[in-house]
Amino acid sequence: MSLALRPARKGERLGLWARILRLNWALLLLVAAIAAVGFLMLFSVAGGSLEPWARPQMLRFAVGFAGLLIVAMIDIRFWKAVSPLVYAGALALVAAVEFVGVTGMGAQRWIALGPLRFQPSEVMKVALVLALAAYYAWLPAEKVSRPFWLLPPLLLILTPMALVLTQPDLGTAILLAAGGVGVMFLAGVSLWYFAAGAAGAAGLVSVVFASRGTEWQLLKDYQFRRIETFLDPSQDPLGAGYHITQSTIALGSGGVSGRGFMEGTQSRLNFLPEKHTDFIFTTLAEEFGFIGAGSLLALYALVLIFGFASMASNRDRFGALLTGGLTLTFFFYFAVNVGMVVGLMPVVGVPLPLVSYGGSAMLVLLFAFGLIQSAHIHRRS
Repeated sequence: MSLALRPARKGERLGLWARILRLNWALLLLVAAIAAVGFLMLFSVAGGSLEPWARPQMLRFAVGFAGLLIVAMIDIRFWKAVSPLVYAGALALVAAVEFVGVTGMGAQRWIALGPLRFQPSEVMKVALVLALAAYYAWLPAEKVSRPFWLLPPLLLILTPMALVLTQPDLGTAILLAAGGVGVMFLAGVSLWYFAAGAAGAAGLVSVVFASRGTEWQLLKDYQFRRIETFLDPSQDPLGAGYHITQSTIALGSGGVSGRGFMEGTQSRLNFLPEKHTDFIFTTLAEEFGFIGAGSLLALYALVLIFGFASMASNRDRFGALLTGGLTLTFFFYFAVNVGMVVGLMPVVGVPLPLVSYGGSAMLVLLFAFGLIQSAHIHRRS
């Protein structure tokens, strides 16, 4: 096997051409294909125009994809060494939102740099996986499930979660928890801890509902009403249930093959809210039907397959955990978004990865795929 294609030996330095040939090209093509679906849908929801969404999204993708390739060329050992700094920097930015953040759509989640705005909590999703992968790569296998050694990763997860919840951003907090717990699972933490955590969460939910109407009620009345509206949107079809009601109508009207490109009535007539961001999957399903929606989900599934295959072939513990953790994070992104727009989960404001309009999520996801490629290129035999 040639140097360009075989796994690297420990301590071996690879030339630029060898690194380029080692890229996981199938994964790169899948990322580009999913982004292309996003460009198409943003063009559609703008009424057949590249402005105001498709063109900026294309430019962001071009910049982010170039960054992906640069990140991929850098040795994975560098990313392991700087992982604590990346985490600390991301945590500082998330904390800074409280003091210098700008407000949009009723939430304070962004930091402005001149005309540009970015969301530090998006960076935190990748930084957390980086830090946890480095921690478990350093920790001896026999200590992984010992209670004392569970405290550092739990602290790494809960600290940014608490900061993000104050913004407030429940969707990002959920993704942080899911990504962090996912890395712990891949690292081999005993399943008993996960079972205990699930039982504790179920018990907490029961206590919350039992507290309703008592002197020690744990949630506000409006929060209970939001839960009721999620369970039955028809209770408030013009208020809290409006988003999911219109999304359900659009999904159903698409049928098997859809109404046709740029023919979706819910999106074109502006019945569907956030049609270019959180609910863009609904727009796709209305215009291209079950076939179109299923095809996009198939592309996402292929990304997961290639991501986990790369993890399985990597004998470096840090590279394998980083690849697996970022692949799981990508899965949680689209699983939460799709579950949200079809009514299986509350509307929590999670974008559809590489498809929804937005700069921070797009650039951070491409950075994450750059890290996956770096781990793949520099994987050891």
